Amino acid sequence: MRPIIQFFGQILAPTARRFHQALDDPKSTQICVQREICDRLIASEYGKTLGISSVADWQRVPVVDYDELAPWIGNPQHRKNQQIPLTPELILFYERTSGSSGAVKWIPYTQSLRRSFNQMFCVWAHDLIAHGPKFSTGKLYACISPQLNSPDSQSLQNDLDYLDGWLRWFLRPWLVMPEGLNRLHDAHLFKHQLALALLQAEKLEIISIWSPSFLQVHLKYIQENQELLQAELHNKISSDRLQLLTENNIPWTQLWSNLKLISCWDSANAADQAKGLRSQFPGVLIQGKGLLATEAPMTIPLIAAQGYVPVLDEVFFEFEDDTGLLHGLHELSIGKEYTIILSQKGGLYRYRIGDRVRVTHFYHQTPCLEFLGRHQAISDLVGEKLHETFVHNALNSINLQGIDFKSLVPVANPPHYILLLNSATQTPEIIAQQLDKALSQSYHYYRARSLGQLAPPQILISHQIPEVLALYRIRNGSIWGGIKHPILTTSPISPELLQQLKLVDCKD
Repeated sequence: MRPIIQFFGQILAPTARRFHQALDDPKSTQICVQREICDRLIASEYGKTLGISSVADWQRVPVVDYDELAPWIGNPQHRKNQQIPLTPELILFYERTSGSSGAVKWIPYTQSLRRSFNQMFCVWAHDLIAHGPKFSTGKLYACISPQLNSPDSQSLQNDLDYLDGWLRWFLRPWLVMPEGLNRLHDAHLFKHQLALALLQAEKLEIISIWSPSFLQVHLKYIQENQELLQAELHNKISSDRLQLLTENNIPWTQLWSNLKLISCWDSANAADQAKGLRSQFPGVLIQGKGLLATEAPMTIPLIAAQGYVPVLDEVFFEFEDDTGLLHGLHELSIGKEYTIILSQKGGLYRYRIGDRVRVTHFYHQTPCLEFLGRHQAISDLVGEKLHETFVHNALNSINLQGIDFKSLVPVANPPHYILLLNSATQTPEIIAQQLDKALSQSYHYYRARSLGQLAPPQILISHQIPEVLALYRIRNGSIWGGIKHPILTTSPISPELLQQLKLVDCKD
């Protein structure tokens, strides 16, 4: 199999070579991409409405968010294989996305946008083959998510659905993909069938997921249902691997002894969970996915770069600094922080995606970008104005070492905050006191507490909390494999979800 993998690398080499050449001249590359995207804008009804006739008119294109573009996107149920005013290309499908707060968004996909994701994958895969672990089996699990309450959804359910047909065809023999798994509507059945499939994939070499918590949920299911899975897998896997399923702490790297790579989010709020995977899978490369959104591929992790390089030959980037000034990719400075405004090939122009990055270093002549979190992630029940970065630092200042799931959520009535943890070494009362003290370093929070506007914070602790949150989000339109658990939720928690969380807290 190794020669076939190397042959695959040779197929990808021309794409990777062009990308690396682009990194040597980011200014010229971005000018070309901007012109190409502007040509699409000019040919669209949206561009004609704005009066855009050339790239010289670019500054007249408004910087927008999703809500401002939603009327131009229309109803995805009526638009498949049709045109929309944002692009002259046909819409192949719509992909559903939702951030850590807010309503579901539908992102239109054209052939050109899909090709952008395809190019990104080719560069990433080539880098892994050329510079990563010596892959020998090629067996790959790419994230599949259940449609727990949306049987008619057009949404993609498989990481590889973002790729062009030829590439999906080439990769299909290597996939660990149980038939019909993405059509299951029951979470328990989904976990069971996926566990069986993964356990039978003895030669599994690569796991590609989004959130690390998605994998943790399924590892926990395997650990808690050892006897049942062992009985079903009798005569289907080796006796040695069956024996591993009897251990109190399953040795995951022995269970999948060929595993060499887990690709997942590892920045911002996912950092602690990725750290947990690194401790569970010593010797396995846990590689961050870079900044990859439903709207566009933004950065690629390159081993040779030791960081995340922007997809500068497919997406046009503008970067807003803290003073509101916009900068081109070639104008960024090391150590500075910026908010991304992107234009891509599917009809989103000067789109404020809300992601914040820091320039870490340069690779070739191009800045590498570290994802910091969402811009303006603020919770404000009574004027306390808690910012995500402040909350992250506050939680780091109290004794929560070794806890890989932390999320602070606001409660509207009475106004207060609840810290959700999957484990703890101290009592909830002590943690609550430490948390209140740490948050009181914010003047607005301290004033709100002093005036009695905010009740004292509470703590809920249960290993079931991440899954309860995920299943609730799925029922409200999210895709399981792509759920992000924010360090700070900006919208008050629903009473229904709070009740579910309190129930599992009591059980633990």
